[in-house]
Amino acid sequence: MKPTKMRNSQIYRATYNTKSNQLKSQLSEELRKKYSKKNVRVVEGDSVKIIRGEFKGVDGKIAKVSTEKNSVAIEGVKKEKTKGDKFDVYIHTSNLQITGLNTDDKWRITKLEGKNPAKQQKETPKQETPKETKVETKEKKEDDS
Repeated sequence: MKPTKMRNSQIYRATYNTKSNQLKSQLSEELRKKYSKKNVRVVEGDSVKIIRGEFKGVDGKIAKVSTEKNSVAIEGVKKEKTKGDKFDVYIHTSNLQITGLNTDDKWRITKLEGKNPAKQQKETPKQETPKETKVETKEKKEDDS
């Protein structure tokens, strides 16, 4: 089998995790310095700038992410059909540069900063359970008698 056919079949049959990793895009210079990473997976709400292609230089927010097409739809980037209808243009993530991150997901931000989010959840202080307080009240009653 030709190498190109093999590569195409591997891309087509890739797992969701692999496809998700292929949806990464490069970060802008200031974000690279802040998070010390070159690229990150794109998420709806990220601000991006188109680097290559027909819409080069356009800034916008990501409206939809398509794992099937390995591309994203950006707000304000649309084409017009002959009848006048407008439709979204899907742009491959390798042609984008992330200029602003969507900070709604705290897990994503802690991963970007290089911290382990699982450890942070375990380190949260635990509250006293009601069972402990009941044991204390029984001991007090025994002392009173």
